Parts: sequence; structure tokens; C-alpha cells
Amino acid sequence: MSDGYAWMVPLLVLLPLIGAGLTLAAAGRTAVQRVVSVTALSGMTVLAGVLLWASDTQGPQVMFVGGWAVNEGIVLVVDRLAALMVIVSTIVTLAVLAYSIGQGASGFDQESDGHSPLPVFHPTLLVLAAGVTTTFISGDLFHLYVGFEMLLSASFVLLTLGGTAERVRAGTTYVLVSLLSSIIFLAAIGLTYGATGTINLALLSERLGEIAPGTAALLQLMLLVAFAVKAAVFPMSGWLPDSYPTAPAPVTAVFAGLLTKVGIYAMIRTQTLLFPGSSFSDLLLVAALLTMIVGILGAIAQDDIKRMLSFTLVSHIGFLLFGIALGSTHGLAAAIFYVVHHITVQTTLFLVLGLVERVGGSTDSTRLGDLARISPLVGVLFFVPAMNMAGIPPFSGFLGKVGLVQAGVAEGSWLALLLVAGSVLTSLLTLYAVAKVWGRAFWSENARGITGQGPVRGGHHEALGLGVLAPTMALVAVGLALTVVAGPLFDITTRSAVDLVLREPYLDAVLGVRAEAGL
Repeated sequence: MSDGYAWMVPLLVLLPLIGAGLTLAAAGRTAVQRVVSVTALSGMTVLAGVLLWASDTQGPQVMFVGGWAVNEGIVLVVDRLAALMVIVSTIVTLAVLAYSIGQGASGFDQESDGHSPLPVFHPTLLVLAAGVTTTFISGDLFHLYVGFEMLLSASFVLLTLGGTAERVRAGTTYVLVSLLSSIIFLAAIGLTYGATGTINLALLSERLGEIAPGTAALLQLMLLVAFAVKAAVFPMSGWLPDSYPTAPAPVTAVFAGLLTKVGIYAMIRTQTLLFPGSSFSDLLLVAALLTMIVGILGAIAQDDIKRMLSFTLVSHIGFLLFGIALGSTHGLAAAIFYVVHHITVQTTLFLVLGLVERVGGSTDSTRLGDLARISPLVGVLFFVPAMNMAGIPPFSGFLGKVGLVQAGVAEGSWLALLLVAGSVLTSLLTLYAVAKVWGRAFWSENARGITGQGPVRGGHHEALGLGVLAPTMALVAVGLALTVVAGPLFDITTRSAVDLVLREPYLDAVLGVRAEAGL
């Protein structure tokens, strides 16, 4: 174990897992489940904040679990990148939990019969949080795989809450695609161990250069494919728009915010640490461009706002892949900043859509209208993050995209400049897609000629309630705060990117601690 705050690192996973066990034992006692879940996620947020400070000021915090040797056991590593991902993911998960408590989804499925207990929501959400955190702090490939499988199990349960045919069908598609990527990932792990004798990331960074170039390229390609499926990179993104919109609003929100970013994180970590100066950079740039364009064209064609946002989610994965493909300090810094922005804004927008559905009875823009007058607050809550996602200045979305564009221009290759043009075009088309929905759902007359009415379901205006408004407003405020603190945040992401490119801070922390401990 390294000095400093490394003893806190395992608690990031233990807290949600202990909470999951307690909430499962408290099935049927909703109040107890809520207290345990909120406490566990709040504790994770505090721990993540402390570890972000510690990793930024003292270097990566390393824990050898059980005192095993570095090439035999689990190593947990929290550097700036991992700490930043943990804190933002935990904040949005806490907001989603608060929203679900306010909505009642934590205890009942209101979209079925309104009386079906769902005691598994809390333990499953906490297992999901543990899986996300596990992937961020893993120091070896197999433990990273374990985190992905925790995510898969928990997300399937959340996706099929209520047991409707539509949700089960969407969940089946999601699981099949995820299992395919997991098989590829597991095969890559086996081949990597066979070729190098280790799956520890720090040791792999030393040994991969000693094997045949063709073998290293095959391992890299297999890892990229596995992570690209999980991140919904084109042409492996078709599963996402059909899977996410069927789930309840809190579940869709946490999926949209987190699940694809786990794949992006894995790509950042492995590309920089294991395969610096990648020979697949041009391939990644092409995939980024296609993901941007195909995703946003799909968004423009949608009438349902959930599906529109699902396609924009795909398109903006292209921006993240752009920064990874560049591999430069500026490109990685902008990509990390954009990950933080995108997790926050996408989660916020899907929570707002839950409010839209409560007010208007649907998320189909052709069935909505005049929502800005019916509920001005919902209109504002949608407009602000939507403009942020579209990249309107001075929001954080604009700042992140400018950073990526500048990194592309600095790269100077014709393919990087083509990506710059694609980024600008995608941003404009995103604004068009958002403006179309904004005009149709919030300002036009209802397609049924019913203006000033409440939801289609029930024929009266439902009170939203502070329970769902407060967490949504809080996340909108977090999105705005990213603009206010963009300077310091970019400083952190730049320092993180410098460490990723240099690699020595990570390697010295893991291998140096190993030497000090005699492992």
C-alpha cells in the first residue's frame, strides 16, 4: 500500500457493495433502503473528492489488495483521471437516486400497475455504482472485466424493471451485445496473459513492447473492439437507441450518463498506457467521424425526444473518440473535460424528459405542444442543458468542443482537419435537432388541439413535486457550474493528460510501491 490516502481506495467499492447488501436485507422497508443508499453514495462522493485532491497533490494512490504481488493479485489505482471519473459518476448517480425517490420509482413501478413493489432497485443501483467505480480504479485487465460484468448484471435488472414485454426485449438485445463484447474482452485478456505472462496494466506497459508487433496489434484491436461496443462507437452503436428509451426515466438517465463513458474510459487508459503512439490512430479518427455524423443524422430523423437524445448520445461519443485518437496532451485534456461535461448534461436531459412525460403524458414531440406555457420551469430545465449539449457559448459543451477543435488543428493532418469540420457540422446539426424539438414540443400547439391541458394520461395537470424537481435543478446547476469552473477543471484535465502521455507517474506509483513493499 502506498502512503497517503491509499487506504481509502477500496472503500470506493466496498461502500456501495455493503450498502447493496443492507438494502437487499431491508427489502420491503423502503425508508431504510433510501437512507442506506443515500448514505453510501454520499460517502462515496466525499471519498472521491478527497482522493481527487490527494491524487492531484501527492500522485496516484495505490493499493495492493491482500498484499499480493503485483503480477498475482488485484491492484487498485486512483490517479487524477480515475478520481475525476469516480466523483462525477457518483454525483450524477446520487442525483438519479434522489430523483427516483421523489418519483417513487425506487419502490413502485408507476408505469405498470402502480402497486408492484420493486425492492431490488436500491441494491441494483448500488451494485451498478460499484461496477462503474471498479472499472475506473482497476489496475489490471481482469479486474476491469469484473467491473464490466457487474455493470452488465445490474444494468439488465434495471433495464427490465416492471417486466413489460418492451423492456425485456430491449434488455435482451442489450445483454446479447454486451455478452459479445465481454467474450471478445475475455479472449483478449487470455491472449494477453499468454503472450506477456501478466495482465497488470503497469507491467503490461513494459512487456508489450517485447512481443511481436503483429501480436501486440492483434491484442490492441481486440481490446478496442470490446470497448467500442460498450461505448457505442459506430458501426457497433445500433443497440443503444433501441435499449435506453424503454426504461424508466431515472434508469435511462444513469445509463445515458455513465455506461458508454465506462467504455471510453477503458479506451483512454489502455491506449495511453499500453499502446502509446498507436498505429490505429487513423482508424479511430475515421470511426470518430462516422460516429458523429451517423449518430446526429439519426437524431434529426426522430420524433420521440428520448430516441433523439439517444442518437445524440451516440454522436457525441464521436467527440470523445476524437480526443483519444489524437493522443496528444491537448486532445486528451479536452476529451476528459468533455467526458465530465457529457456525463452531467446527458443525465440531466433524461431526468428532464421524465418531467416532460409527467406534464405532457408522452415524450413524442408530435403529441406534445405548448409545454413552455403549461410548465415554464420544465421549459427552462430542458432549454439550459439542451443548449449546453449543442455547444452554445459560453456553456461547458462549447468549451470542450473548442478544446477538441484546437487539438485537431494543432495535429494538422488532413484526417484531423476533416474531424474538425465534422465536429463543427455535428454541433450545428445537434443545435438543429434540439431546436426542432424545442419548437414543436414547447411552443407549437398540441397536435391534438389540446393546449394548456395536462398530461394525455389522466386529463389533468400533475404536480411535479419538489422530490423530482430538486435533483433535476441541482444537476442543471452542476452543468452550469462546469462553465464557471472551466478554468480550474481544464487545469486538472491537462495535468491528467500530461501524466497519461508521460506514463511515468502511473508506472512509478505502481511499480515503485511494489518495490518498496518487496512485492
